[in-house]
Parts: sequence; structure tokens; C-alpha cells
Amino acid sequence: MRILVVEDEPKVARFLERGLRQQSYAVDVAPDGPEGLHLARENGYDLIVLDVMLPGIDGFSVLRELRRQQEQPRVLMLTARDGVHDRVRGLDLGADDYLVKPFDLDEFLARVRALLRRSGTDAPLLLTVADLELDPRTRSVRRAGQPVELTAKPFAILDLLMRRAGEVVTRAELAEHVWDRFFDPFSNVIDVTMHQLRDKVDRGFSPRLIHTVRGVGYVLRDAKGPPSR
Repeated sequence: MRILVVEDEPKVARFLERGLRQQSYAVDVAPDGPEGLHLARENGYDLIVLDVMLPGIDGFSVLRELRRQQEQPRVLMLTARDGVHDRVRGLDLGADDYLVKPFDLDEFLARVRALLRRSGTDAPLLLTVADLELDPRTRSVRRAGQPVELTAKPFAILDLLMRRAGEVVTRAELAEHVWDRFFDPFSNVIDVTMHQLRDKVDRGFSPRLIHTVRGVGYVLRDAKGPPSR
């Protein structure tokens, strides 16, 4: 899943970016309102974390413009202000949630997960395909009852493939949802990461669940699906 953080305080932005990346989210960061609005218009985000006090265009104005778009991602607003008036204004403009600085990282991540569940982009409590299980809450994976240890990027790919089980997920979709906007389309990082994932999920197990669709992408399906190409 892809998240945009619009925050002008470098320390706060790095803090949020690091915390989100550790949870396997793809994260873009904008330091001001105009850049945040540009990125939001150009890219598909599942969630936007939006500070109120921003240079160029304040968070309220950015939110107002976002709510005029056809695609409207969930928005979590951040502010150092604790006045009721500001919270009410943000919610009236269409914010989905509001968090007052300073806040605990665990609370922030819990709010993120809750908003993604509400938007339908978060996974069910347990994803299951054949004997493969993925629990998004505990970030755990098991195959045939055995724990499978995955680092952040392979986990994020498996999460996406399991959400879309039986469907072909293109390489472009993987890049968009697992990496950020600086992803190099000419690199072999997707191939390397897929090799790591297959080595963990399919090696030593039967049947194979991850299949390549040549020239397109990948599909995760059980043995009852159509033959792989």
C-alpha cells in the first residue's frame, strides 16, 4: 500500500516515514502544500497523512482540493494545535481522522491501519490461499503450519498478491504499491525480491503458489487455478 506524508518538519517527516516503511508501506514525502497536492494528483495513494501548518498552501486548503478529485484517498490530519475549532474544521472539510502532536508512533500506526481498513484497502484479519496464511496484524506468515520469515519488501509483495489471489498483478502495480516514486523501472529489484519471496514461500512446499505470467507480472493461486503460462 502506498502512503503520502505531507509534513514540513524534517524530523517529524523522517520519524513517520521510518515507522511506515518498517510496516512495509511504500511512502512518499512532500515538504510543503504545493508539492503534496501535486503528488496527490499525480499518484494513487491509499492514505495521505497531512499536516495542517504547511508552507505554500496550508493543510486545510490541500484537503479542500483533494476532496474535489474523483479519487479521494483517506486523509489523516496532523497538527500541533489542540483547539476544538481546528479539529472540527478539518473534519468538516473531509478529513477522516485527526491526530494532535506530539503523539506516540504506535497510536499513529493504529490510526493508519484503522483508516486503511475503512477504505477497504487493508487486508481481512487473516489471508489464506491453500496452506499459506498471512496475518496483517501480527505481520506473520505460515506455510503448511510452518513460520515463514520475510523481510519488508517480500512481505509487502506477498500481502498484495494474496489480496489479489487468482488475479495477475503487473510489475507496474508491484512497483507502485511496494516501492516509492523514486523506483527505477530499469532495475532488476522486482526480480530479485520475487526470487527471495519464492525461495521462502514455495521452496520445499507443494504445490507452487507463485506463478510468473511472462511479459505481464505474477499471480498467486492454488492448484485448482488455471495452468501457469
